[in-house]
Amino acid sequence: MSASVASSEILQLVTFRLGSEEYAIDILKVQEINRMVDITSVPNSPSDVEGVINLRGKVIPVINLRKKFGLGTKDADAQSRIMVVDVGITVGLIVDSVSEVLRLASDTVEPPPPMTGGIGSEFIRGVGKLQDRLLILLDIDKLLGHDEMHAVAQLT
Repeated sequence: MSASVASSEILQLVTFRLGSEEYAIDILKVQEINRMVDITSVPNSPSDVEGVINLRGKVIPVINLRKKFGLGTKDADAQSRIMVVDVGITVGLIVDSVSEVLRLASDTVEPPPPMTGGIGSEFIRGVGKLQDRLLILLDIDKLLGHDEMHAVAQLT
């Protein structure tokens, strides 16, 4: 076995879709995945924050990733999900659909390409190659900036 294969770390990821693109985040950041529920809007919240939900007695702010990434809006459908993640605080992320949980060798991940528009490269950890698919690996901890983290934390 070559040294590169032996030292390759295996990433465990949850994959999801926003529009035609497939994204992935570290499975350890995901607490649970829920069907869409009623979201209570909160006045004066950041534009990508849909509002809050009651998750077993705990108030959780919900962020629409389509809005966060400037992808336009889409009405929720039967495939839409709220992924509850830990980014220092617990937040829900609205995604178009959750695809699967998979394992990916870290040596198949390339650094993010230079970006012009769309989602900021600061959110992207890399691009994973998986047979005929490309996965955009998100750095979920960098998803909320300091000011936005403070604003979202105020909602709970």
